[in-house]
Amino acid sequence: MTHTRLLPPGVTVFERGWLSANNILLQDAHSATLVDSGYVTHQEQTLALVTQALQGHPLDQLVNTHLHSDHCGGNQALQAHYPALSTWIPPGLADAVQGWNEDALSYQPTGQNCPPFRFTGLLQPGCTHHWADMDWEVHAAPGHDPHSVILFAPAHRLLMSADALWQNGFGVVFPELAGVAAFDEVGQTLDLIERLNPATIIPGHGAVFTEVAPALALARQKLEGFARQPERHARYGTKVLIKFKLLEWGQISKVEFNEWALSVPYMKELHQRFGQGHSLNAWLDMMLDELARSGAVQMQNNMLFDA
Repeated sequence: MTHTRLLPPGVTVFERGWLSANNILLQDAHSATLVDSGYVTHQEQTLALVTQALQGHPLDQLVNTHLHSDHCGGNQALQAHYPALSTWIPPGLADAVQGWNEDALSYQPTGQNCPPFRFTGLLQPGCTHHWADMDWEVHAAPGHDPHSVILFAPAHRLLMSADALWQNGFGVVFPELAGVAAFDEVGQTLDLIERLNPATIIPGHGAVFTEVAPALALARQKLEGFARQPERHARYGTKVLIKFKLLEWGQISKVEFNEWALSVPYMKELHQRFGQGHSLNAWLDMMLDELARSGAVQMQNNMLFDA
C-alpha cells in the first residue's frame, strides 16, 4: 500500500507486484471506487486489501482503465462480494464483454486467464467523473491497448496513466504483436500526457512518481528504438508473455511449457513474422535462453522455474 504526501486525501494506491496491476482506491463521504482489480490468481489478496481499507463500508464502483487480464482479473470476485457494485469499462470492447469473446478480449491470444464479469457503464473519453471529492477526466490512450483510457484530476494535476507511461517506460504495444501498427499511437499518447502536464503519476505498475519529464524522455527513447527495430519489440513482447505465465505457474516442465506456447496464437504469429527461419521450438528455446541470461527464469532437469 502507498500512503504518501504526493496523493490528496481519499486516494490510496495498492502497489502490486506482477502479475497484478496497481489498484487505486478513491473514497469520499459518499462513495468508494476502485480503479483496476489485478490478476485472477491474486483476487483473494485484492479483495482483502479492499475490504481492509474500507473498514466495513461497501465498494460502490469498479473502474477499469483497460481490459488486459492483469487489470480486470479480480472483477468477478469483487462483483460477487459486493452485489450492488457498478462496473465501468472503456467502450471499445463492450460488445466483447457482453458476449464474453475471449479472442477479442485478448485472453485466448495471449494464453492468459480472466473470469467473466459484467459491466454497468462506459468510460467515454471526454467525460468527467467525480470520485474522492475531485473531478476525473477520461482520455483515450491508445497504443499499449487500442481501447485504453487514462484518468486525470486537473485540480491536483494527478494522472492515472495505466500502462501508457511508467517511470521506466510503458507496456508492451500489443497491437504490434498482432501485426497492427500502433507505435505512432504510443507516441501520440505520450504527447497527450505531456500536454496534460501532470505533477504526479500513478502508473499501472510500479511506484507513484513525480519525475514526469525524465519518464517521458525515457519512454520516447524506448519507443524510438522499438519503431526502428520492430523485431526487438517482438522479442521483448514474447519474453513478457512467457515471464507472465511463469509468474503464474511458479514452475512447469519444459514439455508442458511447450504445449502451452504452441497453443498461444500470439506465439505462433510472432514466430512466423520474427522467427528468422528458426523452428518454433528452437525460437522458443532462444527466448527462454535470453530470459535465463537475464535471471528471469531458471532451467534445470527439463523444468522451468520463475526467478
